[in-house]
Amino acid sequence: MSTDLTQELQERVRAALADATPLRLLGNDTKSFIGRAGGGEPLGLSGHTGILNYQPKELVVTARCGTTLAELEATLAEQGQMLPFEPPHFTASDGPDATLGGTVACGLSGPARPYWGAARDLVLGARILTGRGEVLRFGGEVMKNVAGYDVSRLMVGALGTLGILLDVSLKVLPVPAATRTRVLSCNQDEALERMNRWGARPWPLSATCFDGERLWVRLSGTAQGVAEAAEQIGGEPVADAEAEAFWRRLREQEFPFFSQGEAPLWRLSLPQGAPAVRLEGPQWIEWSGSQRWLRSEASEATIRAEAERLGGQATRFRGGDRTGEVFHPLPEPLMQLHRRVKSAFDPHGLLNPGRLYANL
Repeated sequence: MSTDLTQELQERVRAALADATPLRLLGNDTKSFIGRAGGGEPLGLSGHTGILNYQPKELVVTARCGTTLAELEATLAEQGQMLPFEPPHFTASDGPDATLGGTVACGLSGPARPYWGAARDLVLGARILTGRGEVLRFGGEVMKNVAGYDVSRLMVGALGTLGILLDVSLKVLPVPAATRTRVLSCNQDEALERMNRWGARPWPLSATCFDGERLWVRLSGTAQGVAEAAEQIGGEPVADAEAEAFWRRLREQEFPFFSQGEAPLWRLSLPQGAPAVRLEGPQWIEWSGSQRWLRSEASEATIRAEAERLGGQATRFRGGDRTGEVFHPLPEPLMQLHRRVKSAFDPHGLLNPGRLYANL
């Protein structure tokens, strides 16, 4: 089903602007746990739906923000294609599916992110509704239109604080001809060393994960390339069905590590090659070592200091106090830049105020 609610949404924003009423943007509400606790009058976006343009030969698709990932991925699969950044749905079994707009606004990517690109890398263009009540279009539907300073990519990960994503154009890729998963028993230091070493080789890596006891490695590409890399990596082969289930459950954070326990779940974004995190608490490691998931009772200051020591940042991803700062504090010059960008798109602070940072 395809429904264009641009005019209705524009009228709602203009009315909110006239009344100085903050708006809380909602798709299917599958990712409300991300970021700070939001406020404002709810503005539903899930009714703005439809795939507007799909050109398999050009590897590009354009869809409205309320289009579900399930519909979009099913359409791509019919042509043997996929969203390369493997976005997580975080959808309950009996709940509504994640929307494209919410996925892009949260900027989330799955296991393939370091190897096939992040959500931000794959956005070609967007049509947005600003806090001024203006409908603007940025970028396009081919790579040559997005060279230089691309405003559409500012929307990725902004949590709706800069504008309402009406339509988004994304680059897609063919499904690889062959995929294999290997698993090796090792400790954390061995896992980090292997992931760093493998990342320097021309192997068709498409996912890595250390679960505290075993290192999982996914290879995707040509049949010959995958077979040769798998032989050099060693370890034990994993049956296709088991491997597919593992990577899906990892993407959707369905393993007990992500949901059990009272300690908050922290996401540490670190440079590839960073050494082990010296904090108490269980960890899972993805993205060749550049994404560390940590469950710890250590203080916020301690965790963020450790992330900074390793050259990265720490985000409280699940649990804990969401009234304080959830994302890693920014240096003041960078925060000033964020304020200026926010002022350009939403000068009255109507859209998801405080969702990203308290003063945005």
